[in-house]
Amino acid sequence: MRGSIRTVHGAGCRFVSDNGTEVDVDFTADGSEVFDLWRLRWYGLSLPEPLDAADQDLRSAVRSLHPLLIEVRPGWFSVAN
Repeated sequence: MRGSIRTVHGAGCRFVSDNGTEVDVDFTADGSEVFDLWRLRWYGLSLPEPLDAADQDLRSAVRSLHPLLIEVRPGWFSVAN
């Protein structure tokens, strides 16, 4: 993200763009980026036109992107390699 602020935390990193959009991921032991529905919701709420979706809708949307996104453990998703 151009001009973004990066904050390393615990097992991951949070990026905040100039317009306030936030992307937060955790890293697995092999270095893969993973996210959960809470992080996805936070991203939606940080958009210039905030979007707040219910967990069920977020879960359905993420699962509909299979095989591009995979559930690596219950409730945690990653881009398929």
